[in-house]
Amino acid sequence: MRAKAPSGFAAQAAAPGEAFGCSESEFLAQLGERVRDTRMLRGMSRRELARRSGISERYIAQIEVGKGNVSIVLLLRIAQAFRSAQ
Repeated sequence: MRAKAPSGFAAQAAAPGEAFGCSESEFLAQLGERVRDTRMLRGMSRRELARRSGISERYIAQIEVGKGNVSIVLLLRIAQAFRSAQ
């Protein structure tokens, strides 16, 4: 007996290592761009974002170039720092 091909949600699931139809490295690069663009739009320096978020300036730089594998908690801290800068 042959296994039936998955349908619906299971058929649409991304392959391992892919998030939302792109590779993890592409996803991190896009995320970093958004963090940098938002920081610049708010007129913040990396130093100020680091101070407001409690994340080191060096790690902020890594995130912005797509090299830092960011946790949900760090994203929350970055978002809160942006919100407090409005």
